Amino acid sequence: MALAALPARDIVRVRALAARMRGPAKHKPLLLTGRSASVAAKAMADALGLDALRVDLSVVVSKFIGETEKNLDRVFDEAQAGGSPPLLFDEADALFGKRSDVKDAHDRFANVEVNDLLQRIEQYRGLVILVSRSQRPLPAALRRRFVVESFLPLRRRIA
Repeated sequence: MALAALPARDIVRVRALAARMRGPAKHKPLLLTGRSASVAAKAMADALGLDALRVDLSVVVSKFIGETEKNLDRVFDEAQAGGSPPLLFDEADALFGKRSDVKDAHDRFANVEVNDLLQRIEQYRGLVILVSRSQRPLPAALRRRFVVESFLPLRRRIA
């Protein structure tokens, strides 16, 4: 079980988050950050008693215009057909690093891809968990859309 790999303080947090996410109500997507975020996401799915569908965003996001949207359509269509299981988007750094000022056509399409994913996440009926190892501050527009939790390793004291 994934909970065993987490420190006690994180186990308590995962269980509390899982309790908040239970039930039929639509919840904001979760963004779990930090070095222990992947383990925490798996523990969250275990605590909810659900098998999460893992999506590696570094594979879904494509440099070719239009391919990312096709990949996302396939992911969400398969998930909807499968009863809306929790979606676990790993390597969400691939998503957050792309939002930028528009300097050329590729920047414009990168922002469109991010916006498309965010809209699909908000429309999805099931729970969505994004995992990012990055500790960079998120833009306010993204922070409003997610419940953000950080899972950092314990600091060791030097005696």
